[in-house]
Amino acid sequence: MEPIRVLLADDQALLRAGFAMMLSVEDEIEVVGQAANGREAVDFAAAHPVDIILMDVQMPVLDGIRATEQVVQAGTAKVIILTTFERDDYLFDAISAGASGFLLKNSDPDDLVAAVHAVASGHALLAPEMTVRVIERFARQLHAEAAGSPTNPADTPAAGMRPPAGSSQQRKLLASLTSREREVLVNVAAGRSNAEIAAGMFVAEATVKTHVSNLLGKIQVRDRVQAVVFAYESGLILPGDKPAAG
Repeated sequence: MEPIRVLLADDQALLRAGFAMMLSVEDEIEVVGQAANGREAVDFAAAHPVDIILMDVQMPVLDGIRATEQVVQAGTAKVIILTTFERDDYLFDAISAGASGFLLKNSDPDDLVAAVHAVASGHALLAPEMTVRVIERFARQLHAEAAGSPTNPADTPAAGMRPPAGSSQQRKLLASLTSREREVLVNVAAGRSNAEIAAGMFVAEATVKTHVSNLLGKIQVRDRVQAVVFAYESGLILPGDKPAAG
């Protein structure tokens, strides 16, 4: 198999060198370039084959979030956001921009390698507890707005993340799912892995993977992160719900 081609985008040369060193020992990963800002990352991905961009948020010329938007819109690569700051607004902005992963720079090297493999395989990468915590806050904002209640400005999600909850299109897409696919989507929204879902539903993990793939296509989302967003927006899961396994 061809190695996973990775571009490193960070304005700190020492960090880029460190990430390059960590990834270079992996036979299945090839660091094909480095960029010191978002504009360089966008231009490099447009001119060279790249599978994954490890993208910093705070960079000069063009920040990582705006660069991610341009890369995703162009379809030139998938993006994993790497940041020093565990901030919800960064996570919201990254999801809205189309990033497939969100990782802190102090993560274990093995987690970085696993993230590259996961995103290259078509998965999204967010810690389950972070996914549920942040998306529930987003969902609370949507339902508060729908009810006309005053909201905390700190809970306002990024632009592009605020379509009307339970729109007719979302209800139509939700209705296209089989009962099994809806069950899997509920479990995905709860932050459970395929293995955990399989154990709770008493089916093979391969069966769960098939259900996930099918439901992503039916509800027209890229990955599991967007599926979680859809589950809350469509009203399938309400803020505060704690879906049981299985």
